[in-house]
Amino acid sequence: MSETTTKHLSFFESVNRNFDMAAAHTNIPKGLLDQIKICNAVYEMAFPVKIGDEYQVIEAFRVQHSHHRLPTKGGIRFSHLVNRDEVMALAALMSYKCALVDVPFGGAKGGVKISPRKYTEQELEKITRRYTTELIRKNFIGPGLDVPAPDYGTGSREMAWILDTYQVFNHGEIDAAACVTGKPENQNGINGRTEATGRGVFYGIRQFLSYNDDCKALGMSPGIAGKTMVIQGLGNVGSYSGTISQDEGDALIVGVSEIEGTIYCQKGIDMAKLLKYRKDNGSILGFPGSTTLPERTDWVAIDCDILVPAALENQITTENAGKIKARIIAEAANGPVTSEAADILRKKGVVILPDMYLNAGGVTVSYFEWLKNLSHMRFGRMEKRYQQNSLTNLVSTFERLTGHSVGMKERDILTHGADEIDLVRSGLEDTMVNAYDQIREVYKQKSSIEDLRTAAFIVALDKISGDYVRLGIFP
Repeated sequence: MSETTTKHLSFFESVNRNFDMAAAHTNIPKGLLDQIKICNAVYEMAFPVKIGDEYQVIEAFRVQHSHHRLPTKGGIRFSHLVNRDEVMALAALMSYKCALVDVPFGGAKGGVKISPRKYTEQELEKITRRYTTELIRKNFIGPGLDVPAPDYGTGSREMAWILDTYQVFNHGEIDAAACVTGKPENQNGINGRTEATGRGVFYGIRQFLSYNDDCKALGMSPGIAGKTMVIQGLGNVGSYSGTISQDEGDALIVGVSEIEGTIYCQKGIDMAKLLKYRKDNGSILGFPGSTTLPERTDWVAIDCDILVPAALENQITTENAGKIKARIIAEAANGPVTSEAADILRKKGVVILPDMYLNAGGVTVSYFEWLKNLSHMRFGRMEKRYQQNSLTNLVSTFERLTGHSVGMKERDILTHGADEIDLVRSGLEDTMVNAYDQIREVYKQKSSIEDLRTAAFIVALDKISGDYVRLGIFP
């Protein structure tokens, strides 16, 4: 067999292969498709940072995939595996993801090629601030230009450092807080951002399982309750996907995989207890009631209803796709299933809920945070008391007309005015429900459409091409 036929596609090539499969089902002109497909700006940088008594040269990237909407939007990844191809692929997915869920951003992504575990907090702060300075110098960050967010290896702490650095260079800019999202709540962040991606995964799975006909085609009953689930990766996305699916959806978590290994329990794993156990012991192995599987990679072959890869890209490939026993793969991570592996799974009748839809909860709530920062007012401030007073009057009227009293607990529930977290969750749920219904409608329209991923790309491409037409760039 020739080298050409055995060569695996890179992450960016895999994304573009999925793009091409969807583009074939559209009437969008080739020139416009070419424009949508390319990365508009790729910034590669190398900068020195003093670590201990020595200087290290840090390699980093920021890619702006599409400028059809501004600002561009995308997280910053800290990983020793970061490379140009990966960041370009992630930026492209952000463009399609934002369009799919009607978030008015172009796609972007950043990456710093370091292993965070090898640095102290002070050293990570130095690296983050130096990276931010490079972005500022090249106009690759700003409330109306490019708005970063957390990703693998980063969190609210790093976003706070980015904001502070930006404010130092842009003293007095009234909208400076909107230059980055995913910040701590007490530093212009928003309630509900930390859980957002995992909660979006739950809403997406639940919406898919709400259609009786689609569930019947898989030999499943509708609803998430009682469905067996395996989680790969206990970072932010995986942990919240699991806990929310368990607590609010009554899903049964039977397997969990992390870097140290994979555990299994047919009766179910209590996610809250597992997360505490790992925090206390530094590992999921040995969790009471669970069995440790022989190989860490054995998570892929656990018999379950829903498999949730929530770590990094390229986790399910042509090498292990044949081992999959799950009927649904919920892509909580970015690009966990390669395009070639998806072909194998499609033939097996496995449904893939695509990443560009399923993990859009993060950017959706980041959009809410950006809006909050631009409005300079927390959500719920104006309407909460009005809602509460109106509902209280309604309950009091009911009591007066019926002669029956409502208990204090019930009264509190019935008269609750919406807090910021209530509004954020409501907006996220509405976004995920509407986006899936659009994908499903396109998928059902044409029998020639291969899968939900292709349908999701078609929805995104139609919206992006419409933006270009409205801009007058293409007729």
